[in-house]
Amino acid sequence: MGGQLVTGMNRTADDDPDLLEHVLLPVANEADARATARELEPYHPGHVTALHVVEKGGGVPDKTPVEQSEQLAEDSFAAVRTVFPDADEHTAYARDVAGAIFDAADDVGATAIAYRSRGGNRIMQFLSGDLSLKLVTQADRPVIALPRVESEE
Repeated sequence: MGGQLVTGMNRTADDDPDLLEHVLLPVANEADARATARELEPYHPGHVTALHVVEKGGGVPDKTPVEQSEQLAEDSFAAVRTVFPDADEHTAYARDVAGAIFDAADDVGATAIAYRSRGGNRIMQFLSGDLSLKLVTQADRPVIALPRVESEE
């Protein structure tokens, strides 16, 4: 193997771009955005795109009015920029949050998706479709689960 790190079937570390070259950072709200950005900061990503997904109702009223959802996204993006001033922003409108994250990663050319589990008990995870499980089992690029520091929330 001549000193090269084998990362997959006949692939070497040289075949892949830097894992943290462009990180997609899904955020739910201002507090989550700030905490998630702080947890990503020590890893020194090359570039960050903050993503806020506005969940659509699919035949039923949306969870929040569009104006409120857009303000929530703006507040979230501003919180990320307190840690990563040059972060880009991306808003998606979708019923399937995991699918929207994957689509956004493609749209912005992300090399990885970094997220922080939102926590909750097993029932809440079941009802939400367990976004974490979908992210780590269905992604076509590396997914980084950031540590969760409770004192920041």
